[in-house]
Amino acid sequence: MGRPRGFDEAEVVRAAAALFAGRVYDGVSVDDLVTHLGVHRNSLYKTFGSKRGLYLAALRRHVEHEIGVLTAALRRADDFEEASRSVADTGTGLDFLLLAAAERAPVDDEVAAEVNRALHAIDEALGAVTDLPHATAALLGLRLRAKAGPDRAGATPDPSPRR
Repeated sequence: MGRPRGFDEAEVVRAAAALFAGRVYDGVSVDDLVTHLGVHRNSLYKTFGSKRGLYLAALRRHVEHEIGVLTAALRRADDFEEASRSVADTGTGLDFLLLAAAERAPVDDEVAAEVNRALHAIDEALGAVTDLPHATAALLGLRLRAKAGPDRAGATPDPSPRR
C-alpha cells in the first residue's frame, strides 16, 4: 500500500487554475507548479499524469466554479449594462478562460470543448438579459480591455454597446 496523499487535490487544482489564469500555458513550467503548489513532482505526475492533465483539471474546475458564479450573476442582471458590471466585479474569473480560448483551444480539442462549454453557459445566461448579438464577445472584450488598464487618456472604456 502506498503512502497517503500529502496534499488536498482540490486545493492544488484551485491554486493551479489561479496560476494558469495569470500566465500562458507554456509560461508555467513544472518547476513553477511544484514551487507554487507545494506538491512534489512525483506526486503531481502520479495524480494528474502531466502538466496538461493538471491544466485540464484546473480548467474544468474553473469552468464549473468560477464561470458558474459569473453566469449566476449574469442571470440576475436586468440588462447588458448591469451584466457588464457583473463581469467587472467578478472579471478575473474570465482570465483563465480568455487565455485558454486564445492559446490552448486552437491546438487542444479537450481544452476547446471546455472553453466552448463555458462560452455556451455565458451565452445562455446573457440570453436571459439581452438580445444584443455577440454579447458574450463584448463581455470578453471588455475584460481584455480592463486587463490592459485604462487607455492612454486615462478613460475607462464605456461598457454599453452602441446600436
